[in-house]
Amino acid sequence: MFRSWKICAPVFAATWLAGTANVSAEDFYTGKKIFVICSSAPGGGYDQLARLLSRHIARHIPGEPTVVVQNMPGAEGIKAANYIYNLAPQDGTYIGGLPRTISMTKLYGLHDHGVQFDPERFNWLGSLKRDTGILVVNAKSGITNVQDLKARTVSVSSQAVTSANSVYARLLNATFGSQLKPVEGYEGSTAGLLAVERAEVDGHIAGGATAPVKSKVNGWIAAGQGRVVVQFGLRRDPDYADTPSALELARDERSRRLLETAFVEQEIGNPYVLGPKVPKDRVAIVEKAFVTMVKDAVFLADAKREDADIQAIDGPQIERILNDAYAVAPDILEELRRIARGK
Repeated sequence: MFRSWKICAPVFAATWLAGTANVSAEDFYTGKKIFVICSSAPGGGYDQLARLLSRHIARHIPGEPTVVVQNMPGAEGIKAANYIYNLAPQDGTYIGGLPRTISMTKLYGLHDHGVQFDPERFNWLGSLKRDTGILVVNAKSGITNVQDLKARTVSVSSQAVTSANSVYARLLNATFGSQLKPVEGYEGSTAGLLAVERAEVDGHIAGGATAPVKSKVNGWIAAGQGRVVVQFGLRRDPDYADTPSALELARDERSRRLLETAFVEQEIGNPYVLGPKVPKDRVAIVEKAFVTMVKDAVFLADAKREDADIQAIDGPQIERILNDAYAVAPDILEELRRIARGK
């Protein structure tokens, strides 16, 4: 049977290609189903935005295909990225909803043994938001402002050595002189924030201040149980306008350059991609649908109801951001890699 399949497979593939070759890109999606592969578990910020996209993007694709979200968490988004790059059909019916960190895997050189994709070869559709990370502390910790982070060791909950929680902690230590100590092993932001609430740790660095994270943190602030003391990104989040960013705290120009390079992923935020071999005409259709969708009044009203802060950028903008990041000076890159790896 196996030999028969090997013989028949090329014939089947050729027949399938012949059957689809004559279908125009405009007609291709009629009656089709598009799968949005979300790299996070249900309930988080990435999942919220993937489901928001799934409810609206079909209206802007000729043929209005059905759009379904499938969650594929694992290895900080690498599992989903590997799938979209290597295993998913390269026909434009599989969209990857990936974490911002995927864009920088090649630059950092992290997870080399598990990475089976080249970020620069994805077809980038765009991103629904820019990210800004925050460090929130339990009021019981006694930390009242960013200068207190220099006075003593401050424990922060984290997922792993190479997760943004830990990387940003080490970056702040290196560029500002804080004494943050990541406590690793927590499964995601929900568990990390719960550790703060239980006073298991002093604080938590959320790599992105998503709507679910903000809901929890803002509740603490209102009740006097917590405070945000520093932000991580190229700009301040307006919801915490009085809280300084790590960039503003950098002690010299070199430190600032390190942070600017590290925070490139924050600008990319919540990206969506197609696989590298998807026909360009179908990429163009889905990319146009994405750009049209993020300006659509119905989509924006739905986002507002969900407290989803849409700050969209398109695929070419992402490509320009990545090109600039990968052109960073070698000495800056080497130091950034060392910090990211915890060495």
